[in-house]
Amino acid sequence: MKRQLNAISEGNPLPVKRHADVPGTGSPRRSVRLQAQLSTARIVSPLKSQVETDARSASNRATLPQTNTQQPSVNREETSRVAETGRRRKPTDHPYTSLPVPKVEWLEQASPATLLRKRPIDDDSDSDSDSEQDGEHRPKRTRLTRKNLALFNKMAKNKGKKASAYAPPESTAQSSSTTQAKTISTTSSGFADQADKNGILNTRRSKRPENYEDTANRLARSRETASPPESAYRRYIKATGKSGSTEMTVLVEMAPLLKTYHDDDGYSREFNRSFTGLPKDLGFNNGLSAPQPDFIEGLEKREYHPFPIDERVRRAVLYKDDPDSLALPHLAGAWKGPGKDMEEARLQSAYDGAALVYGRSQALDSIGKPYLAGHAKVTTFTTDGTSLNFFSHYAALSEDGTLEYHQYAITSTNLKNSFEEFKRARRQLRNAQDDARAESHELRDQFKEYWKARKSETALLPAIEDDDSQQLSPPRLSPGF
Repeated sequence: MKRQLNAISEGNPLPVKRHADVPGTGSPRRSVRLQAQLSTARIVSPLKSQVETDARSASNRATLPQTNTQQPSVNREETSRVAETGRRRKPTDHPYTSLPVPKVEWLEQASPATLLRKRPIDDDSDSDSDSEQDGEHRPKRTRLTRKNLALFNKMAKNKGKKASAYAPPESTAQSSSTTQAKTISTTSSGFADQADKNGILNTRRSKRPENYEDTANRLARSRETASPPESAYRRYIKATGKSGSTEMTVLVEMAPLLKTYHDDDGYSREFNRSFTGLPKDLGFNNGLSAPQPDFIEGLEKREYHPFPIDERVRRAVLYKDDPDSLALPHLAGAWKGPGKDMEEARLQSAYDGAALVYGRSQALDSIGKPYLAGHAKVTTFTTDGTSLNFFSHYAALSEDGTLEYHQYAITSTNLKNSFEEFKRARRQLRNAQDDARAESHELRDQFKEYWKARKSETALLPAIEDDDSQQLSPPRLSPGF
């Protein structure tokens, strides 16, 4: 009987008994879709936690509210009922029973292999393959080697050049003003105050040098050469007495009063040239521009050979990158046009004289020679074409131990009062030149003698290999200035 019933069932299957809550089995196409959803739900089940994690991550990145991917209890019951009966309940009018499940619809399109490749957010893996699969391009770490460091420095340097090239003019001006300290020139306001702070005294506060009498007598001494004719005096009065006379007029007309040393090739002069070889902030020149006398005369640095004066006494060389630079001059002058401020010329002369005194004292210290305190060896002059003023310069310590630079007036002559005063002024000017030249040559000879003695002592020293028990060294030379 059972075999007959089975045979009948195989030939004519019995109709499925409908439940009261299932309206019908539905069309075949709808059944296929339900089967596909059931199959997809089975695939998703093992990966439910993974999908929920990805859904939360996507919601956070988009700054949108997170969508719940967990199916409601009504959907789970209906899925179970469809599996048992093959039928699905019709949707009701209640909105909460027909909420869309967007993630399930996405899972129908995604393959299991794609889902397995997704990595949870809590995973701390730093593998490069995972980063590439997530679509993230992380920078590759560069090894810290000398080659890479040099390359990095080169790139940074080039970047800095490009940035500075495109910087606006205002920023360039501001950077230059902040990086470079402002200096005051002799013609600017505030120079006198700054010079006083640096220890450069005016003539009222300066003390009389110890060798004042000798200096004054040497300026006034007679000369062996003939005096200029009176016609030279009249031409001078006519040229400098014009209403349009300038500083250059005074310089040109007074040039014949100066002596020229054609027989001394190493002794030369410079006009209106700044001391570019003099370092800043040496005490007397703090906050001031470099000295720039209208006239200066002295030996060239090669005249001190074989003594390397530019290496041993660097502050004695006046001009930078100049093989013919003057070194350790002892005479400087300042010119002004007719009727101009002679106090300004005096102030410039005080500053120029302090620079020459500083160089001479440093030079003597470098060879161990004492500097005679209170003795003036440097001379300056000022003129406006009418008056000619001479000053002695020296340095001395004050009561509190600070270094002060003195400028003491020696004599003054009026070139236009008379022919006799004109000749006196010419004589004083040339005597000052001769005295300054003599001081330069004397100082040069001291350097040469010192260097010769140093070489002789070094040659007499035994070699270190001959006696290891003695640790001999050449005579100590004061550091260069």
